[in-house]
Parts: sequence; C-alpha cells; structure tokens
Amino acid sequence: MARRPPSRLLRGIGAHAELDEDAFTDGAWILSIGGAQQSHVNLAQPQEIFYEYLRRIGNVLDLAAPAGQPLRTLHLGAGALTLARYVQATRPGSEQAAVELERELLDYVLAYLPLPGGTRLQTIIGDARAELARFEPASFDVIVLDVFAGADAPEHLAAPEYYAELLELLSPAGVLLVNVGDDPPLAFARRQAAAVQDVFSAAGGDIAALGDAGMFTGRHPGNIVLAGTRFRWPQEWTASLLAAGPHPAAVLTGAELDAFASGR
Repeated sequence: MARRPPSRLLRGIGAHAELDEDAFTDGAWILSIGGAQQSHVNLAQPQEIFYEYLRRIGNVLDLAAPAGQPLRTLHLGAGALTLARYVQATRPGSEQAAVELERELLDYVLAYLPLPGGTRLQTIIGDARAELARFEPASFDVIVLDVFAGADAPEHLAAPEYYAELLELLSPAGVLLVNVGDDPPLAFARRQAAAVQDVFSAAGGDIAALGDAGMFTGRHPGNIVLAGTRFRWPQEWTASLLAAGPHPAAVLTGAELDAFASGR
C-alpha cells in the first residue's frame, strides 16, 4: 500500500483536501474535501470512471467525435482531473484546459496524482466565468462545467448569460456538458435545464438531460447531466447512451425534457 499523502488546507473554503487509496481497486485514489468524497481517479486505468455522473459525461465524450480523434476540451472545475485523464487516455493528443478556483487543490492533486504521459493540459487558477475572456470564440469542441452544489451554486455561474458565453466558445460541432447536483424536488436542476435549453435552442442547437431513471421523478437527491449541442440532438446518441448506462439510464429530450424543466 502506498504512503497516504498528507492533507492540504484549501484556504478559499477553509476545508482540508485528503487523498485515500481505494481499498478495492489497485492504483485508484479517492479525493475528499471537508470529509466528503469528491473525485475518484484510477491512475492505472484512467479510462475507467467510477462515479456514475462522470461515466455519463464520458459516454458523451465518446460520441463527440470519431473514436481516438483529439478533442479541444475545457474543464470548468478541476476536481481530481478525472475527465482530463479520461480524454487523454481515450483521445491522445487532445488539447485541454482546466479552470479551478482553489490553487491549493490543483497543486495538491497534481503533486500526488500525476497526469498520464503526454497530457497537454493548461491549468488556470481563477473564476470559472471571469477566465472565459482569455479564450477566442469556437476554441473548444467540448466544455465540461462541474462546479454546482445544488441551490448553493454561485449565481453568476448559473445564469442564462453564462451559458450564452459558453456557447460562444464552442465549435460548430461543440458540446456543453453540465453536471447539476440537487436535492428533491430538483428545483435548481429544472431551472438549469430550462436555461440551457433556452440559450441553445435560440442558437439552433439542442439539449438532452442524462441521469439515473429514478432521478427524473424528482424524489431523490443526486446528479443530472445536461448536454447542450450546437446542432440538433442526434437520436442515435440517445440509443447509444441508453445502452452504455450506467443502468437504469434515462435520456430526456423533446417533450420529456420540456416536462422535466417546467416541473410538470
């Protein structure tokens, strides 16, 4: 067993980050912040994703371009860089950038959980909205937004205007992936689904919501992934995502998505 790294104080939030080995998977580590598990990284097999919502995001990444083709990817909220590792493992040569507000967290993760060889990742310390100004329009094929913690999410990162700014950074074939964690009755998740839908639809794009089938009843806490596309949502993507799981999987589009977003 590897020596457990010392914890690191994250001054911005006044909580400690800790890394612990996964007792059941060799080469895997769990990042906790303030005692709550936040990320899972498999250093030996970075293409293996443990957390359900991240696996769903990974499944969309698999569809965003032909297999193995590099993707220009922006990660807003770095965590343990699980998805950055996944992109490098499945699409070598991808150009990536990660924006993280907590400098100590990024330093801690990179010090003890090295990235796969050949990873091209620009790390940026700053606010997930303010730092967008450094990028040119259409700079990314995929943007992953993973900063929300339910209704406590920063308002400036949950506004329709922010989604419009993210839309401008996407290529014509680009995809926005938003992880939304929420508690019943999922009022925050519904508002975010409506906001992304309004912005992307107005630009000729589309949106789908992915999650465990039980999440869309609004009776359970958990995560829903919103996928906004600059193009009409391909129905074959729905079939692929339902087959890929994790199960039981649901992919809401069209009238079903409208009903969820409106709370019907």
